Amino acid sequence: MDKNLAVLTAVGEDRIGIVDDLTSEIEKKHGNILESRMSVLGGEFAVIMLISGEKRAISGLIGDLDHLEGKTNLRIEIKPTKKSEKDTNGIPYTLECVSLDNPGIIHSVTRFIRQEGINIENLETETAHAPWTGAPLFRMKANVIVPMTVSVQEIRLGLNQLEQEKDLDISFKAVCGNP
Repeated sequence: MDKNLAVLTAVGEDRIGIVDDLTSEIEKKHGNILESRMSVLGGEFAVIMLISGEKRAISGLIGDLDHLEGKTNLRIEIKPTKKSEKDTNGIPYTLECVSLDNPGIIHSVTRFIRQEGINIENLETETAHAPWTGAPLFRMKANVIVPMTVSVQEIRLGLNQLEQEKDLDISFKAVCGNP
């Protein structure tokens, strides 16, 4: 049996049991959660999931969206998708950035990555208090795929320039082994 895929995104006020309620409803429709990212941002719970299932499981989730939203008290969207076609002509790298928190850091770094023709596969950011000083400290970690046609030396030079311009600390390392 061929499995169908869908991406579920949801957001709503955080509460205890919200993940159990959502996953229970997906299981009742015979959906299988392949991947997920869940987080509490401010007072809101946010989730994105890749769900697989037979065609009727996915269409059942989509068709019963009002019930699912009512049961979980989340605003939900479910979008059918297809299997990812990973870029096999690239090298996986991890980019990490740390600095004092300032507006525009994510935009500056992602704009540079885009200009270099690099695809971002995963990006996470957080702001925390620095040890000892308590100053707001920004952290970003991105998993990227660098095409074989792109010069890593040129990327490193550009990142060094960005570090100087924006007062950032950036590391850019190839992922060893299977990512």
